[in-house]
Amino acid sequence: MPFEFEPQRIKDVILIKPKVFGDNRGFFLESYKKSDFYANGIKVEFNQDNHSKSTAHVLRGLHYQIRPYGQAKIVRCTRGKIYDVAVDIRPQSKTFGEYVKVELSEENKHMLYIPEGFAHGFVVLSDIAELHYKASGEYNQAADRGIIWNDSDINIDWGIDFEPILSDKDKKQPKLKEGNFE
Repeated sequence: MPFEFEPQRIKDVILIKPKVFGDNRGFFLESYKKSDFYANGIKVEFNQDNHSKSTAHVLRGLHYQIRPYGQAKIVRCTRGKIYDVAVDIRPQSKTFGEYVKVELSEENKHMLYIPEGFAHGFVVLSDIAELHYKASGEYNQAADRGIIWNDSDINIDWGIDFEPILSDKDKKQPKLKEGNFE
């Protein structure tokens, strides 16, 4: 199997470690294989691929889409290094308001599966970071929502000692307790 699937402390969030075949020419890896993902509980049809580029100290998030436009995601950092964060926003979940944080980088080549019902964000730890991610649903502007990145109720340890660079939109996001998740 070309992947290791490591469930995280919040149910359904999975760290994916692809098998990397490398030699003096470079490397090869499979970044997605439907049969392996389905066999490991990720039974999601992906309908959109995204690619973002951010500079040092940029923080994007925390973003999600409300139903029926929710999105599951597989996130991979192909250049640079980030901390990737998934916050459980499923109101009936025992882990509502808790988060998972992992380092994704071009070196470790890990991916994070984030199911529908989670807000997503990341902070750039390198000069530049590029992310490629698969999404189960297409982007829908009317369903786009967010949570402020530094909400004290979630208390995310972003692992940074700098003031992050935020979009105007992300500076104005509401707190978790003010969110609309349905």
